[in-house]
Amino acid sequence: MTVNAVLRLRAERLARATRPFLARGNRVRRCQSCLLPLKNCLCATITPAQAKSQFCLVMFDTEPMKPSNTGRLIADILPETTAFQWSRTEPPQALLDLVANPDFQPVVVFPASAADSEREVLSAPPPGKPPLFIMLDGTWSEARKMFRKSPWLDALPIISVDLSRISAYRLREPHGDGQYCTAEVAIALLDLAGDTDAAIALGAHFTRFRERYLAGKSAHQGNITAALPESV
Repeated sequence: MTVNAVLRLRAERLARATRPFLARGNRVRRCQSCLLPLKNCLCATITPAQAKSQFCLVMFDTEPMKPSNTGRLIADILPETTAFQWSRTEPPQALLDLVANPDFQPVVVFPASAADSEREVLSAPPPGKPPLFIMLDGTWSEARKMFRKSPWLDALPIISVDLSRISAYRLREPHGDGQYCTAEVAIALLDLAGDTDAAIALGAHFTRFRERYLAGKSAHQGNITAALPESV
């Protein structure tokens, strides 16, 4: 499997860590590419797709290291995806250069309810240049923090996606209705942008990932339960 931008960012973050990162299920032996349990490895099923849309993942602190992260799935299917560690005071220059690239139309993917009255809010990608979807990848509270404390995003329009269905995401508990995982939103954005084949490919990849992740999680929990002594 080709190492994508999220896996590279994960390696950089691990190299900077001063102590081991212990995610849930950290005792499980995992594939170091798809981060699923070895017996549920997904790597052989990944087939990249083509899209005119581009994705830029701005990731909060330890997000690249979490096996449950679904931003990584976007980079699996769309190899041109970029990923950067978020910094409030020192955003990477490569990230600022990408946002300023005249070949793309950058838009921030975030709920319209967070926008002030003067912010341009879109419900579909603007016509013309290929869209650069900037996705703030973290928990809901982390994403809100990145949105509020990234002044370099303030001049960009927001695109808000209403999936209008129950989220299939059960890898982590959402904090409220209408909150979807990164991959689900990306699938909807690709569909809106006319990148239908890429949307289908990412949708299939997300479904396989979710099924295998939950299967591995259930097996791990079952092993833990079996190891517990019976109550007296």
